[in-house]
Amino acid sequence: MTYRGIVVSDKHQQLMRTIGQSIAKYRQAAGLTQSQLAEILGIGNDAVSRMERGTTIPTILRLLELADIFHCEIADLVTDASNRPLDQARHLERLLTNLEHS
Repeated sequence: MTYRGIVVSDKHQQLMRTIGQSIAKYRQAAGLTQSQLAEILGIGNDAVSRMERGTTIPTILRLLELADIFHCEIADLVTDASNRPLDQARHLERLLTNLEHS
């Protein structure tokens, strides 16, 4: 796969998909449609769809905006959908911490 003329490795493709899955999950949990999120971000619906499908990757600034909208950390968007055991452990730790503060 190429992204903006750069050959993307399988590892990077997986990261793009992981971030996309997280964005979709957080968007749905926030009760937003792709159109509503696109409007908040000032981008087109197709751009949100591409991010969620993992065909494009958001910039760091866009990740900051998304984290602000979803009231989460950037790391949550990058690791929540990951299958890596360490990422899953961090995700569980965050969930447990949230329960303790509820």
